[in-house]
Amino acid sequence: MTKNFVEELKWRGMLAQMMPGTEEFLQKGMASAYLGTDPTADSLHIGHLCGIMMLRHLQRCGHKPFILVGGATGMIGDPSGKSQERNLLDADTLYHNQEAIKAQVAKFLDFEAEGDNAAEMVNNYDWIKEFTFLDFAREVGKHITVNYMMAKDSVQKRLNGEARDGLSFTEFTYQLLQGYDFLYLYRKYGVKLQLGGNDQWGNMTTGTELIHRTLGNDTEAYCLTCPLITKADGKKFGKTESGNIWLDRNRTTPYKFYQFWLNVSDDDAEKYIKIFTSLEKEVIDALIVEHRQDPGRRVLQKRLAEEVTAMVHSKEDLDMAVEASNILFGKSTKESLLKLDEATLLDIFDGVPHYIIEREQLGQQAVDIFTLEGMDIFQSKSDMRKLVKGGGVSVNKEKLTAFDSTISDADLIDGKYILVQKGKKNYFLITVK
Repeated sequence: MTKNFVEELKWRGMLAQMMPGTEEFLQKGMASAYLGTDPTADSLHIGHLCGIMMLRHLQRCGHKPFILVGGATGMIGDPSGKSQERNLLDADTLYHNQEAIKAQVAKFLDFEAEGDNAAEMVNNYDWIKEFTFLDFAREVGKHITVNYMMAKDSVQKRLNGEARDGLSFTEFTYQLLQGYDFLYLYRKYGVKLQLGGNDQWGNMTTGTELIHRTLGNDTEAYCLTCPLITKADGKKFGKTESGNIWLDRNRTTPYKFYQFWLNVSDDDAEKYIKIFTSLEKEVIDALIVEHRQDPGRRVLQKRLAEEVTAMVHSKEDLDMAVEASNILFGKSTKESLLKLDEATLLDIFDGVPHYIIEREQLGQQAVDIFTLEGMDIFQSKSDMRKLVKGGGVSVNKEKLTAFDSTISDADLIDGKYILVQKGKKNYFLITVK
């Protein structure tokens, strides 16, 4: 036991609530704990990262982490924090999603660790699928009263007008299914601690209640939650105008992922670098001091973006993201531009003026193509000639030396794009159809 898990969470700002006796229980020796996630998509997003990082720190503190993929509960939907019932997923979709999630979680947890604390992944569909309704009523339902279930905040909020359609019986039983997961893992694997987000507290304590009523009040079972992460302005963490920031590169490119962390505020950077990295306290404290001395250098944001991008994706993806950032914000070459995949290219130049031309229009002089009707790159052909003469125009990161150069298929990036740069900061993207 190298570190105290609870103390680690406290200084990182990752502890919201825990049951009395939890810290003392963890100090007795290696403990097994689990965190559940519903496979409602084939990727986690950064809203899930706090919980996953809890498991990572748990393992680094010498304990054994279990990640539970809710193949069964994912077919129902959890009412916590939701204003309407989720769409139910079919078995094939859930299986695909859980396999994708497993590959992502493997970057945070060591499933091959030597000793007894190797991480394990379990799926509650494996033990729920053979559980009949009569079994459920006898083994679970008889131990938890309706009064107890009704008192939960997640249920009350749905019943008190926050939901258009009320609360279905399916969702009402969700806390019992989650509670049974805890009981099952306790019996089979000796798991005595459940981790989760603070919005899950009600469901989690149903699990400890079921364990106590089934196995006796002296049975050790605990819950510990992390806070729901928000930005300094109080808004929901991880959301952008275009939606969630996903861990899957096909949903969110490593470049866009890197840029998200690079652009957080100073206050958020101080908070997030503790939560979303494994850097030691001394390193983080030193980075915070350095950052406060010269916030303009954005030392915290850069280190945060580097650490999280390398952990979620890879060092190679981080290097690519940094190089991609330099294309827009620093010096770079045509070679750097040609390395980019199409999704990253479009992410980098999202927001710059974008024009479309027909493929038949290629083969003309640059001055004719870049001043076509509808394009606002140059004021006129003479304006473009003057800028080209002064070395102020680049095509695909190479200086345009003659305004009458021919633009052909050979000049296209990915066979369909032309990047025009006017001066140092003005970019224009042309798509050839």
